[in-house]
Amino acid sequence: MTWQLYDTWVVITGALCAMACALPGAQLVLRRRSMMGDAISHVVLPGVAIAFLVTASNDPYVMLVGAVIIGVLTTLLIDLVQRAGKTEVGASMGIVFTALFALGLVLIRKAADDVHIDPHVVIYGSIELSYLDQIRLLGWEVPRGAVVNGAALLANGVLFLLFHKELKITAFDESLAASMGFRPRLVQGVLMAMTAATAVAAFETVGSILVVAMIIIPGAAAWLLTDRYGHMLLWTLLIAALSALLGHVAALIVPGWIGFEGMSTSGSMAVMAGVLFVVAWACAPQHGLIVRFHRRVLLSRRIAMEDILGLLYRYEEEAKQDAAALTVADVREALSVSHVMAALALRGVRGAKQVQFQTGGVRLTEDGRVAAQALVRTHRLWERFLWERLGLRADHIHDTADRLEHFTSEEMAQELAQLDDAGEDPHGRPIPPAGE
Repeated sequence: MTWQLYDTWVVITGALCAMACALPGAQLVLRRRSMMGDAISHVVLPGVAIAFLVTASNDPYVMLVGAVIIGVLTTLLIDLVQRAGKTEVGASMGIVFTALFALGLVLIRKAADDVHIDPHVVIYGSIELSYLDQIRLLGWEVPRGAVVNGAALLANGVLFLLFHKELKITAFDESLAASMGFRPRLVQGVLMAMTAATAVAAFETVGSILVVAMIIIPGAAAWLLTDRYGHMLLWTLLIAALSALLGHVAALIVPGWIGFEGMSTSGSMAVMAGVLFVVAWACAPQHGLIVRFHRRVLLSRRIAMEDILGLLYRYEEEAKQDAAALTVADVREALSVSHVMAALALRGVRGAKQVQFQTGGVRLTEDGRVAAQALVRTHRLWERFLWERLGLRADHIHDTADRLEHFTSEEMAQELAQLDDAGEDPHGRPIPPAGE
């Protein structure tokens, strides 16, 4: 791979475009209206075409105004279809944006050929050619696409700073925002206009279809990484910029791996945005798959450790002798977990010095016996509660109590004891005393 100035400008243009799209996209994700970005990015087509037909001008600012107007109109139409037609919001979006998008394609193809917009470019983008179309800015030759998308990013950033409080409150609680004097519908209209204008700026860079990925994916990935609004916006911008960089690099090197002659950079940007989402989905610190899997393993291990203590305690109780012990094989067989989890649980209770391994097998230590007694006490208190207070049959309460015992705090166990301080469970077994 040979990196040239051309590649640098392609990445800069793509990053500016992606970040400009990602800012309003993050708001749409928070409002659970991500597909509104899809609708807006498609329906700006008729806005551009109608603006040309009405004014007979292909001035970019005229087309921008037309796109913004149609973007706001789309929002109103979706709300109208949803309320009048009693359809859910997803169906309303599908009805409106597919019809308007088809209208836009017809107008551009049949009635507005002089608007100088290639439908292929509108749909798929041409970021690879953006470097060839340059303008002079502050004495430098700069690709026009970088200037246009940079201006869109700057405008979106200024609007987010000016209306930070309004956007934040209405994104999380529209009722609260309305009670505080804000106007959620007006804020949503401004957001839709912002999205429409950004989609127009992104037309020649990534196209109206791939811009959907730039609007939705960075914000969705950022939401997995943090629960704080400000941090989410920063993560959104970072992921968008990385999508552009990694997308162009992939477009340069991946075709050689699989024997292709070339690859669309804008398409590769969307693919890499998806890859970054998968990485965030897997590695997010609070909601990631790896973290959740680790938590499940730790929970399963803790439950298995407690089951071992309860098993040994009951065995000692039935054997009527302190020296009673079970073999490791017996313990593993009695646990309803895999052999790997049983081994982890045995290692855990041994490391906590709650059991000791002797020639005859496994037996409780003093610390282990105290913990096991508290666990069995909780189990039998739950059995008595389920039997006496809820009226469950005695032969149907063991499994429920077995699950509840692992999630019962000391305070809850004390409340259970106060509700019913009887000395035996429904099966006639003694309820161990507390703290002994």
